[in-house]
Amino acid sequence: MASDRPLLLPSPRAPAASGGNPIPPPTTSRSSSSSRRKTAPTHSRTSSSENPTFPAEPNASSKSSFFIENLSRSGSKQQPPLPRRYSSRRSDSGRLAGSQKEISDADARLVFINDKERSNSPVRHVNNSISTTKYNPLTFLPKNLFEQFHRIAYVYFLVLAGINQVPQLGVFTPAASILPLAFVLGVTAVKDGYEDYRRHRSDGTENSRPAAVFSPSSGDYQTKPWKDIRVGEIVRVKSNETIPCDIVLLATSDPTGVAYVQTINLDGESNLKTRYAKQETQSRPPETVAGVVRCEKPNRNIYGFHANIEIDGGKRISLGPSNIILRGCELKNTSWVAGVAVYTGADTKVMLNSSGAPSKRSRLETHMNRETIILAVALFALCTTVTVLAGAWLVRHRHRLDYLPYYRKRDFSGGDESKYDYYGIGWEIVFTFFMAVILFQVMIPIALYISMELVRLGQAFFMIQDDNMFDDERGKRFQCRALNINEDLGQIKYVFSDKTGTLTENKMEFRCASVVGRDFSRTASAGEDDGVSVVVDGQIWKPKMRVRVDPELLELMQNKAGTIEANRAREFFLALAACNTIVPILAEAEDQSERLIDYQGESPDEQALVYAAAAYGFVLIERTSGHIIIDVFGQRQRFDILGLHEFDSDRKRMSVIVGFPDKTVKVFVKGADSSMFGVIDTTSNPDIIRSTKSHLHSYSSLGLRTLVIGMRELTRSQFEEWHSSYDKASTALFGRGNLLKALAVSIESNLCILGASGIEDKLQQGVPEAIESLRLAGIKVWVLTGDKQETAISIGYSCKLLTGDMTQIIINSHSKDSCKKSLEDALAMIQKVASMAPEAENSTRGADGRVPLALIIDGTSLVYILESDLEEELFKVATSCDVVLCCRVAPLQKAGIVALIKNRTDDMTLAIGDGANDVSMIQMADVGIGISGQEGRQAVMASDFAMGQFRFLVPLLLVHGHWNYQRMAYMILYNFYRNSVFVFVLFWYVLYTAFSLTSAISEWSSVLYSVIYTALPTIVVGILDKDLSRRTLLKYPQLYGSGQREERYNVKLFILTMMDSLWQSLVIFFLPFLSYRHSTIDGSSIGDLWILAVVILVNLHLGLDIFRWSWITHASIWGCIVATFICMIIIDALPILHGYWAIFRVMETWVFWFCLAGIIIAGMLPRFATKALTEFFVPSDIQIARELEKFGGVNHTRDSEVVMSTFSNHQRRSTR
Repeated sequence: MASDRPLLLPSPRAPAASGGNPIPPPTTSRSSSSSRRKTAPTHSRTSSSENPTFPAEPNASSKSSFFIENLSRSGSKQQPPLPRRYSSRRSDSGRLAGSQKEISDADARLVFINDKERSNSPVRHVNNSISTTKYNPLTFLPKNLFEQFHRIAYVYFLVLAGINQVPQLGVFTPAASILPLAFVLGVTAVKDGYEDYRRHRSDGTENSRPAAVFSPSSGDYQTKPWKDIRVGEIVRVKSNETIPCDIVLLATSDPTGVAYVQTINLDGESNLKTRYAKQETQSRPPETVAGVVRCEKPNRNIYGFHANIEIDGGKRISLGPSNIILRGCELKNTSWVAGVAVYTGADTKVMLNSSGAPSKRSRLETHMNRETIILAVALFALCTTVTVLAGAWLVRHRHRLDYLPYYRKRDFSGGDESKYDYYGIGWEIVFTFFMAVILFQVMIPIALYISMELVRLGQAFFMIQDDNMFDDERGKRFQCRALNINEDLGQIKYVFSDKTGTLTENKMEFRCASVVGRDFSRTASAGEDDGVSVVVDGQIWKPKMRVRVDPELLELMQNKAGTIEANRAREFFLALAACNTIVPILAEAEDQSERLIDYQGESPDEQALVYAAAAYGFVLIERTSGHIIIDVFGQRQRFDILGLHEFDSDRKRMSVIVGFPDKTVKVFVKGADSSMFGVIDTTSNPDIIRSTKSHLHSYSSLGLRTLVIGMRELTRSQFEEWHSSYDKASTALFGRGNLLKALAVSIESNLCILGASGIEDKLQQGVPEAIESLRLAGIKVWVLTGDKQETAISIGYSCKLLTGDMTQIIINSHSKDSCKKSLEDALAMIQKVASMAPEAENSTRGADGRVPLALIIDGTSLVYILESDLEEELFKVATSCDVVLCCRVAPLQKAGIVALIKNRTDDMTLAIGDGANDVSMIQMADVGIGISGQEGRQAVMASDFAMGQFRFLVPLLLVHGHWNYQRMAYMILYNFYRNSVFVFVLFWYVLYTAFSLTSAISEWSSVLYSVIYTALPTIVVGILDKDLSRRTLLKYPQLYGSGQREERYNVKLFILTMMDSLWQSLVIFFLPFLSYRHSTIDGSSIGDLWILAVVILVNLHLGLDIFRWSWITHASIWGCIVATFICMIIIDALPILHGYWAIFRVMETWVFWFCLAGIIIAGMLPRFATKALTEFFVPSDIQIARELEKFGGVNHTRDSEVVMSTFSNHQRRSTR
């Protein structure tokens, strides 16, 4: 989302704070600090309490060029002049602010401060109660049914149930025909109702929370429930309390109007953020403020807010996102705030943004629709066959219809002849077709849909409970946010990964520095007694994290003070300590006489730099909205913060204007090298600049993240010009963002280079091994990062994404023509390498014998490629490479790369990331995974699954993904088979009953067949069955390929399954039919035999395919068979039902038991023979691995002894 937050803030943004208290000012400077805070004027943030002195005016330079680039986490690559398409939230800030116009009354919400009646007139705004429920007692039934009937299959069964109610078409009784659909709808409705009830209770708790609201009548704050807060009322919130609604700040406990809030409930970010009350309202009690807030209408943009406030008889003051606190935020490190409610209840931004995980459909479910259509065609063919044959029979016997049962034309039972249940041959044929559809309707399994939901729920439970995916560091388990794509985890072909925070820890450690052209990277180990400390009020304060220092650099600053090099080095570390938004927080230490300084901030890079500055003697010990206090080698100094230009993705820089104790004013700037070298004065110290660039290249090659530090001293006229421009820009009612950005660009010019820093972002545990396992599994891993190319390549080698034997194809182009030429050259190289493959006898080559290739491309090239007709060429090059590494890419470019594969292949894609810049990529991929990392939870909230470490991908895909796919694929085929056997038995019976569409199987047995007789075993197997153990799947990642090749679910298997069901139905029907053909057995008795045979056979069929038996599996299969006998005995024991006592009569004869045994043997024989022959002569990878497990060799066999089906037949024969 975009932000229109000003690029210049009156004080730095507060950092993340998990606990602790803000550091009090040291004793030596506390009184001056307090005095300054009490007497700060309105613009104290841009002026010092004492008049600064300035050096003589330098000669102005005409050089003011700079580069506009896209957002990336570290360094820098020049971008073409088309970045805005890919801009991120902060880069959008200025652009959006610049395009804003003054809000008219028609397009605005008018909020009268402390006057809820006028604020809610003439339009009455919603109160502050929230409701996340979907239903109420009146709407539950119709709304829930409406949602469920979005499934076309449910509509199909509803239509059939309705047709069955027509007397002429009734095959089943009305109750029996509606029961299966009612059961499925009822189970789903109960589940939905329970979930909604839980949401209702949660809403009640939230709405009843107390809040302090000012009452004009009593003149004091009164406690009322959150739900009763109205727009226009003044709300007071204390420290650690949650903000009840969106409020515009009027005053805070801080004299400068600063408030710190935590937005973890809003956007998932745990870092603290600063919000400000305008000085015009801060300077008076909030209860006395009278005015009107004119703000934009409610919208979802949590990073933007456009409004103004009129007070004191028409004085208009602009408001922005830094002046509003949103519902759900928590107040931290601030005693209290008071604000006016502008958005309440459903209009608050957090409620407007509340939405569930993205809805996706699994690949198996999509393929299942294909087979469902085939079954629908088969159903139509069966019904048409019966209809045609019935029509022919009616025509042939038309002269006998007067006396035949069911078809006689006349009724002779009374005194007069009358027509009896006959509508002519034409209508009878029509009735026959619809009755056939009703009788054979279970050909499309209605129970399959609810079975799939239950199986996915069970699979999700076991994934969540898997201790191998438990993040010990954060204490978080795996999260399953989308239940409908579990099986897709077993078919992934491409993994698109972010780097920082996903492959790396995003925990930065300062490693080296280049100062005045010298490289200081020979750091010493940090011992127990190492590290700096300061004494405050008799306590020893130490930085919480120790940093290794270069002794030579430390000696330079301590022992060579006064030299140019020493002065530059001091200014370098002063810049690191000052140019940031870090706030020091005190934490407890083991020694009661000590305190630890915990530097907290939004950026891990800034934290590492401040800790590094502290290690070199520049200890930041206090930060307020107007000044900072730094202990410089034991001497405490105060620096006034006169202005702060925040980082944004266009400038790629951050700057701070600092007033020194000697009254001089300097600008410190840090940023990416590409943006910094564009604003550094290259005419002075060219040797230092050249050496610094060389050091930057070396740091990047080591995988370090780099920043360049610069400085500029301001004269009086320059500072006054900037100060005047800032006043105008900050009070502009529209275009404020662009004005502030232009002001930042003007002050960040003609800089003197101080040096550069190198920060290490360590790889997460197990990343190299995880990538190697994914590679062996046939999964291509692409890394999409915003880092510099050298840094990304170095990390690529570290995590084994790149190897020494890979041929690298590097594309760094700056025009469409050069991109086209580079892609053509790459295709030529790929063809050349492919032609060399047969000559290779090298073990380092790929599985197909060719030289492994790696494509490395930058974001500049992608801008021209993704916006033109070169996408197809890029696709050909990228898919021909084993590894793709994209550097300097913007968020939407990441999504574009995923779409490149997703839209051109049928391969499954997975995207994994941890930051807001990964959201578009995660939502574009078939499966999106969010990492719960250091960059907030935006990625998690947009994902289908969430976990704590990249290495968890291996058990997730190779183990759970494999199991889920194998189980679900088999369950779908089994449901098709189970219902087809039953329908074919009914079909054969219709052929022998004059096509009258009667059924020997009782209607209640037909209903219970899919609900009780056969439903539970398939659900249990779908949740618990495991074809291979976890150890085997992790040891041989190649086994994952079965899902990629769709070995367990394809058209061929579907056809074979239908052929098997056809054979078994023939055996089930004709063996009893031939055995009882000349007997006097009635239809109900033989019908009972048929239904028992079907149930036993399909359950034994399932048992034959089970890989791992457990007591639950035994109980479900044998229990369902026993339950079938019990249900049939109960049904046939009821005199009111058709077929009374039939089961008892037929079970008395030996023929019954002979038929059951014969059906089992004859029905299962073809499947058993096929299974045995296939596993012996043409075993699959899974079957080979199962044999290893069975004979105890899986734990001792070397990898080379396992021959997979992807190898040559010659190798397999030699191994066998």
